[in-house]
Amino acid sequence: MRDGLEYAQRRAEPIEPMDQRAHDEHRDSAERASAPRQRTLPLVLTVAGGAVVLTVLAVGLSIRAAHRVNRTALAEAPRPVTVAEAQSATYRDSRTYVGEVAPWVEANIGPQFISAYVETVLVRPGAVVKEHQVLATLDCTHPSAATRAVEMQARAVAARMRAASDEAARVSSLLDGGFVAPNEAEQKDAVSAAARAQLLASQADLLKATLDVRDCVLRAPFDGEIATRTFDPGALVRPGASIVSVVDRSTVRVTVDATEKDFDALAPGTMVGVDMLAIGAHLSAPVSRRAPGADPKTRTVHVEVDIADPNRRYPVGTTAIVRVDVGAAQAATAVPIYCATQESGKAQIFVVEGDVARQRRVPIVGESGGTLYFTPQTLAAGARVVTEGRELLSDGDRVAAKLEAFSLPSGQDEVDAPSARGGGFGRPL
Repeated sequence: MRDGLEYAQRRAEPIEPMDQRAHDEHRDSAERASAPRQRTLPLVLTVAGGAVVLTVLAVGLSIRAAHRVNRTALAEAPRPVTVAEAQSATYRDSRTYVGEVAPWVEANIGPQFISAYVETVLVRPGAVVKEHQVLATLDCTHPSAATRAVEMQARAVAARMRAASDEAARVSSLLDGGFVAPNEAEQKDAVSAAARAQLLASQADLLKATLDVRDCVLRAPFDGEIATRTFDPGALVRPGASIVSVVDRSTVRVTVDATEKDFDALAPGTMVGVDMLAIGAHLSAPVSRRAPGADPKTRTVHVEVDIADPNRRYPVGTTAIVRVDVGAAQAATAVPIYCATQESGKAQIFVVEGDVARQRRVPIVGESGGTLYFTPQTLAAGARVVTEGRELLSDGDRVAAKLEAFSLPSGQDEVDAPSARGGGFGRPL
């Protein structure tokens, strides 16, 4: 009992300063022990929330991916293709050839007999000249001197001939009186004839020398235009060299070398279409002339078409496309040229029937530019022909078709085009 009273008294007694410090230290240690537990709780809650969000996101992506999986085999899926509808047209066969525009006449002007230096050239390309107009001159000092010498020799021979002729006449007059022998008279006549022959030879030499001198002055042989100028003053030219060339374009000739199988198609008088590529002009003209036979080396027939050109519009030496129609027009079905693979006059195409592509091999009637033509019996108008995607198709494949617009170019509802069987090089440009 006494011990309990003593304990109660000690509890009631004020705490000493030393005991107070110990109490404070005990309280601080308790507070420090509880602080980590207070900071850990928010961190745990944050981690748990993030885990829940990630789990929900993963489940959502998994569901989305499952919905996007293609469970249809690729071989069974329709092939995406582009198709075009075949159009009705009228087709006519034709032949097309590449020709040349040539002048009606052309002359190369230069010396023909002498070699000399060019003294003057009076014209340049494009100049319009008249017949006999001087175009160029040569240095003819030597030919002129030679001509003068031949002329003097001819005069001397003429004088000797006259003297011999007079002497022969006088001797012959003495024969009647017997004053001279017949032999002497005959000799005088022979001398006179020899002098006359020598005179003729001298006159021929003079004519040749005169031609040499004339060769020094070059003149235009006809009305025309200067096409080329090859030499300038100071150049040495020899016989056969061309100093300038003259062309007459009042009428031009379109020349064509056609295949021998088109001999009948290009008969004289047949109307042909001509495209002048240099100036983009198109015109029609009849065939003017045709060679009677083919060239033995090339087996081609030479054909010419004359075209009047009083205004000199058409440049010569340029390209012309000549087209001639063959046969009669016929009904046809037209499709784009890129929808088919051509081989040996036939085309391989895919025609869409419903949602199935059917491979077909049909003969080609003709081709014009970017269009192929078939007979209506082999390909009906309105048929849907695959234009893009056919490289990956096989006969019987299912397709998902997309229709593209296709229409014949303007003016080709009735076309004239070269046959696929040969003879042409495409529609005239």
